[in-house]
Amino acid sequence: MRTAPLTSANSPSTRGRWRRATRTALAVTAAVLAALATTTTQATAKSAPSKVTWTHSCATPTKKGEMACNALRVTGGITAFQKAEAKAEDITPKAADATTPTGYGPSDLQDAYGLTDAAASGGSGETIAIVDAYDDPNAASDLAEYRSQYGLPACTTSNGCFKKVSQTGSTTSLPSADSGWAGEISLDLDMASAICPNCNILLVEAKSASMANLGTAVNKAVALGAKFVSNSYGGSESSSDTSYDSSYFNHPGVAITASAGDSGYGAEYPAASKYVTAVGGTALSTSSSASRGWTEKVWSTNSTEGTGSGCSSYDTKPSWQTDTGCTKRTIADVSAVADPATGVSVYDTYGDDGQGWATYGGTSASAPIIAAVYALAGTPTSTKYPSSFPYAATSALNDVTSGSNGTCSTSYFCTARSGYDGPTGLGTPEGVDAFTG
Repeated sequence: MRTAPLTSANSPSTRGRWRRATRTALAVTAAVLAALATTTTQATAKSAPSKVTWTHSCATPTKKGEMACNALRVTGGITAFQKAEAKAEDITPKAADATTPTGYGPSDLQDAYGLTDAAASGGSGETIAIVDAYDDPNAASDLAEYRSQYGLPACTTSNGCFKKVSQTGSTTSLPSADSGWAGEISLDLDMASAICPNCNILLVEAKSASMANLGTAVNKAVALGAKFVSNSYGGSESSSDTSYDSSYFNHPGVAITASAGDSGYGAEYPAASKYVTAVGGTALSTSSSASRGWTEKVWSTNSTEGTGSGCSSYDTKPSWQTDTGCTKRTIADVSAVADPATGVSVYDTYGDDGQGWATYGGTSASAPIIAAVYALAGTPTSTKYPSSFPYAATSALNDVTSGSNGTCSTSYFCTARSGYDGPTGLGTPEGVDAFTG
């Protein structure tokens, strides 16, 4: 089932409500028909657990220097999106299946972050690069289905909007396929599309998950003209990080984002690089009492699952970061939704886990969201590091002041507060003004 694009006659907030109501009606219709088809399906829907469960999309790295992707795929339970949609229709939430979106879509995310008008008019001519490991053979077709479902402009190889290359720039000699990283790739492509529907998308696939190969892919993305590069992976810090900084991430005039991690309090690389915008994660929920209609807190499920944050052991502090508890680089800079329980819709069909529609979370969602916000804000000045931009416009961010992602000796490293803190940085987007420089 697909929803049609809305006419411009409606206000942004009305469009968002109309889209959500339309998707709810379609979802309810599909659920009712499926329930009538078999008693087994009906029983499954009635007994759906409310607690959200998930699994890591990619395999755990087995070699030193390998990076882990930060995508988390929901495997059960009722997400915040499903609860909100069911409440709007005064029905009981039903179990998810692969035929219907069960996470936040483009209109939800644009509304939550004050981007509805910018997304409608901005981003034309800009290219967002997605850097990941291994190949997703279904990347183009899955992206087409996601964009069609939500009424976004087509972004295909034939119309010049989408391009997939290896770390060498080849369009034909691609890495080996990997079903886990394919889920990560789908998440990244869909989030870039959700926030900046008019942007072009360049997918650069590294031949492995090593920092050397992923870093080479970052350089290739920049060489091919991308001014916005999203990296949804990370690993433990090491003494090699400062050399990686200079080799792969020192690109003035290019907004490079990196996930802060999904293992709770603790620093990881490349989020620790002083040249990137480190992106933390929040739990995002609708709220009738909040003026923006949404509320956020630090994403933390338990002591080992939640957004990353912390004080780097190796990277020096950039001049624009002024918190005093950490003499080196502090993670994160800004944040966006990452909690799988308040997750986003993704379409992925490659491999055993790719059955169609799924809900994803992790800071793999927040990194491409922020990269796309930078793209909506326009091409950065060639001599500036865009990671500095939010520090000059803190009033244009939603300050996240509640929640914690673990235990730490310096409280703001792991606990939200008014102003800057580690888990959510300076806050989440409220329009594009904090990302323009």
